[in-house]
Amino acid sequence: MELAEDPLTNKKVEVVRYSNLGVGVLRRGKIRDIYDLGEELLIYHTDRVSAFDVVLPTLIPRKGESLQKLSVYWMERSRRVFPNHLISVEDSRTIRVRKARRVDIEWVVRKYLYGSLWRAYSKGERKLYGIKFPEGLSMAEELPAPVITPTTKADVGHDEEIARKLAVERGIVDKSTWDELEEATLKLYEFYEAEARQRGIIIPDFKIEFGWHGKELIQIDEPPTHDSARMWARRYYRPGEVQEKHCLDKEFLRECLRRLDFAGEGEPPILPRGVVGEVVKRCVGAYRVLAEGASVEELRLAGVDDIFR
Repeated sequence: MELAEDPLTNKKVEVVRYSNLGVGVLRRGKIRDIYDLGEELLIYHTDRVSAFDVVLPTLIPRKGESLQKLSVYWMERSRRVFPNHLISVEDSRTIRVRKARRVDIEWVVRKYLYGSLWRAYSKGERKLYGIKFPEGLSMAEELPAPVITPTTKADVGHDEEIARKLAVERGIVDKSTWDELEEATLKLYEFYEAEARQRGIIIPDFKIEFGWHGKELIQIDEPPTHDSARMWARRYYRPGEVQEKHCLDKEFLRECLRRLDFAGEGEPPILPRGVVGEVVKRCVGAYRVLAEGASVEELRLAGVDDIFR
């Protein structure tokens, strides 16, 4: 067991780098430990944090428990839109889920021009993921409708853009399965986006995965959390501007790492205390705002410039 100071309370709390449940067959992901029980899985949420596909050496207090709570909150509510893998909550870090055969496609929905989409657009590219984008758009501008930008889901190497025709040719899915999952992706995004909007949060993009449980397609992995989706405070949203000061997602951490001259290459840095504190606020805050109705103002967020001035 490790102890770390909780930046929100200044008290020592337990942090978990590696779990040890002692059951099933263990596989460690970047932030979650997965125990294969045969027909079911146990998913344990650690306090590890990753960025640029690298696990950082610093643990984030309360991160695992916060991500688990928000995942459960979403999955219990979204199953009326599309079935998912959640069976039960085992403890404050562990959920029991149905084991599924993963469909090797990551479905990414984007409603705002940001992140990698904006970086490509700002370099003059106008046809992205097979979609023609008009001239004159600005960073963080809302698009007329959500667009799906799917990629392959690779265990080794980088994910690649993939379209329906190529996915069918490679035998990843057939045409009807692609159409069903594309429709499910949009329906789930619309659900998450509408729920978040009621709490004053914009979900500009998120990623989702599906799997086969027998003959049934179900949502697996995690719904929108600090780690898997962007979340902006609607009150402070301004097109043409960066959104990280009032975001509840991991882009704040990525920007801090860039200030520390790390973007995935070389030895990852130990995070400064101020950065850890702001990441904790965002992990805990995402649950508090979305599930409990807290306001973003209550979180007292600081921006990247505030940390590195």
